[in-house]
Amino acid sequence: MIATTPHTTLADTLWPRAETSTNWLRLTVLAFIGTLLMTISAKINVPFYPVPMTMQTFVVLTISMAFGWRLGVATVLLYLAEGAFGLPVFAGTPEKGIGIAYMMGPTGGYLVGFVLAAAIVGYLGERGWDRNVFTTIAAMALGTSMIFGFGVLWLGTLIGWDKPVLEFGFTPFIAGAVFKILLSAAVLPLAWKFLKRS
Repeated sequence: MIATTPHTTLADTLWPRAETSTNWLRLTVLAFIGTLLMTISAKINVPFYPVPMTMQTFVVLTISMAFGWRLGVATVLLYLAEGAFGLPVFAGTPEKGIGIAYMMGPTGGYLVGFVLAAAIVGYLGERGWDRNVFTTIAAMALGTSMIFGFGVLWLGTLIGWDKPVLEFGFTPFIAGAVFKILLSAAVLPLAWKFLKRS
């Protein structure tokens, strides 16, 4: 049965909420840790078929599910703000540009997709979808489709729909996306099982 009422998130379980007056420090630390992990994951190129992949969507979606939708979205927005201010947090930066100019390039739609995906996946995480392999797969697939959807729409607008947009912005990444969805489906439920045993 799929849970529809709010549950404690993985982040709240690992680091319980403090008094209201000090909870902002906990949230700030978690958000900055999240942006650091997103940055590191964007810089790692993993050999894969048919193209190398980064682990960024895995980290974005897994963090969002573990944090819940509010903190997940806030973390992604902080990450985007860091990039907008010129910090080299994105894949290919600073070699391929930095700041707003980079964000308006071919990957801009995927970055916007991160925000919506964080909201959806985080909301489902708050409802216990990260405690079961099958619901985790469903949530991650939905989040991934949001990222690709925005990415392909922006790419088509940018380069023109007369070009093979799906061949550039979607098809080569399907296998990597499936791998990352399955990895999330292994990591999150296992984390909950470990916590219950502890």
